[in-house]
Amino acid sequence: MTSDTTKQYIDPAWRPETALVHGGSLRSGFGEMSEAMFLTQGYQYNAAEEAEERFKTEAGGFIYSRYANPTVAMFEERMRLLEGAEDARGVASGMAAVSASILSYVKAGDHVVAARALFGSCRYVVEDLCPKFGIESTLVHGPDIEAWKAAIKPNTKVCFFETPANPTLDLVDIQAVADLAHEVGAIVIVDNVFATPMLQRPLAHDADVVVYSATKHIDGQGRCLGGIVLGSQAYVKDHLHNYLKHTGPSLSPFNAWVMLKGLETLPVRVRQQCENASEIARRLAGLDEVERVIYCGAPDYEQAELAARQMSGGGQVVTFEIKGGKAAAFKFLNRLRLIKMSNNLGDAKSLITHPATTTHQRLGPDERALLGITDSMVRLSVGLEAAVDLGNDIEGALD
Repeated sequence: MTSDTTKQYIDPAWRPETALVHGGSLRSGFGEMSEAMFLTQGYQYNAAEEAEERFKTEAGGFIYSRYANPTVAMFEERMRLLEGAEDARGVASGMAAVSASILSYVKAGDHVVAARALFGSCRYVVEDLCPKFGIESTLVHGPDIEAWKAAIKPNTKVCFFETPANPTLDLVDIQAVADLAHEVGAIVIVDNVFATPMLQRPLAHDADVVVYSATKHIDGQGRCLGGIVLGSQAYVKDHLHNYLKHTGPSLSPFNAWVMLKGLETLPVRVRQQCENASEIARRLAGLDEVERVIYCGAPDYEQAELAARQMSGGGQVVTFEIKGGKAAAFKFLNRLRLIKMSNNLGDAKSLITHPATTTHQRLGPDERALLGITDSMVRLSVGLEAAVDLGNDIEGALD
């Protein structure tokens, strides 16, 4: 997409922290240090022959910002280096990433298998949207590998799941599902937003595609929307690129620039958020008002062995249940002073929500019960505040 003279030096031996500061940068003739924001719709051609060549090959230059943009390209390349993928495409939101990753690959008559524990909008894509286009779907209990084995058919083309899952923090064995999927030629798409690329690398466990809501930890400060899909060059070239080009869920260059700035501090933020979350989980476990605490890094976490095998940290989300049901949960939420109520996560600010009435409210009571989402459950996205202040706020609201 660009000439070699504008590309910056990349050392393949760089650690993630270094790549997230320097990777993927493109500089104009002005030699700017901060990545440039190219707020342009189109691009000029010096000759008709040049325009013809760009449209014919889409190589050697940009055509239209719905197809590609220099600022977006920098974000894509920096994420590609971090994830260890062959190619990447930035999109307008996390749900644009999820829907594009699946719908660009399947057609009528195909079959999708997905974990039952999904964010509500992801459930909509699998359960409601796919069948409208003649694509069969099956939901399974994600941690149960035998359930995946029973659900996968000869016409299965995609296995999709998030791990850890929202909000129950159930894990799916990425390698085990990949082995089953690849036996029938299906691909595995992993929503890695809760773990972030700092704590989990799905491609290293034979997943084929990774998606992120960049709105979460990658921005990390609650500023704007974005998403990204990462996979092989063949997947992007043969399936994803044309889907995005012609349907148009383009990532704004401004938002891509914000994401680039967020990536520079991603390792520092995730490290501190994990430390805070671990401390909060420990304090919650000792409170009489709390029925249950779920945290991937806790010693008593039910899937601790799998967490240790495919994650390098417990993450920054803590889910817990308060004695007394919905009324007690609402009373607790309304008494918080420091922690803010919001359905977002991955922010520098600690955010808390009641999944049964917000992110998963479209599911019926029976389906929520099947997933383990109770009326007493709250999901806490731990931020960068002092852990002692967060703990005091929680204990004060419970008292």
